[in-house]
Amino acid sequence: MRVIVAMSGGVDSSVAAARLIEAGHDVVGVTMKLWGGESDTGCCSVSDVDDARRVAQQLGIVHHVWTFTDDFQQHVVDPYVDAHRVGHTPNPCIECNRHLKFDRMLARARAVGYDAVATGHHARIVSQPDGTRRLARGADAAKDQSYVLYMLGQEQLAHTLLPVGDLTKDEVRAEADRLGLRTASKPDSQDVCFITSSAGRAGFLGRRLDFHPARVVDTQGTEVGRVEAVELVTVGQRRGLGLPGGGDSRYAVAVDVPSRTVTVGPPDLLEVSEVGLRSMVWPAGVVAGPVKAQCSAHGTPREAVVVLDPTDSTRARLVFETPTRRVATGQSVVLYTHDNTQVLAGGIAT
Repeated sequence: MRVIVAMSGGVDSSVAAARLIEAGHDVVGVTMKLWGGESDTGCCSVSDVDDARRVAQQLGIVHHVWTFTDDFQQHVVDPYVDAHRVGHTPNPCIECNRHLKFDRMLARARAVGYDAVATGHHARIVSQPDGTRRLARGADAAKDQSYVLYMLGQEQLAHTLLPVGDLTKDEVRAEADRLGLRTASKPDSQDVCFITSSAGRAGFLGRRLDFHPARVVDTQGTEVGRVEAVELVTVGQRRGLGLPGGGDSRYAVAVDVPSRTVTVGPPDLLEVSEVGLRSMVWPAGVVAGPVKAQCSAHGTPREAVVVLDPTDSTRARLVFETPTRRVATGQSVVLYTHDNTQVLAGGIAT
């Protein structure tokens, strides 16, 4: 099989490439150039591209850089900025997977004669008795990345390989060490690639949208503090709200950008019994009834029931068995089988 390996410069994609070579596939490494601006974190920095290139040399495979900066700006960066402008909480890594890795990159790979794209994600693809495929959790529960891949449909799953999904992270590093790969001990990237460690989120957004100061009020409407930028406040936030010290903990329970108001309250006000979902993706068909719902990349799955919108399959309502922490508008919610092993669907909180 002819395979393009998306090489980010990290240890997981390095070992993914090595495993495919050992399995006898015809492998070429590709690093995506996504962000044309300043970067010192994630998979867009100069050092990460260099690491990917050098690992490819170690493995004896060809390495290319494919540029998708315009698509990245349109589908990831601009929506990230726009979400903050209206007080939502975006998930840029999921949108990058949706629009870049498993859309533009996969389409280009197929167009130039490759059978599949492989990545270093910790997840697995499993076949069902009816011939469909499902995304399943990776072998390492602590590193599972099925949450950020929930959007993969049948066509994408059929042309995607996840070679390290059946390994723990320790096993991946041991394999890289055995092969002498330069990325064997490289730390995992945890940050958004276009947000630099020096400027941070505030610096990045401050150059792209106008910040507005806001009142911080309690649930009775009494002003208790102020923030310099309402666009930077997220529901559930505790620190940086301009509140006086002492007393009970208070959290942002509502962010109203048009009125420049942040409402704070006790943690119990963050608990909800249901959440609305939009932009639903049903990889193997629409489902309803009991599921496990995961509301953040490393969140605890919750018992819930899916209630379908009878007129719109892209929308649904998720009712939790017990009240749970509110999901910020714009965050993804991923639905798993009741045994919490396979992805059934996913959508974005409204």
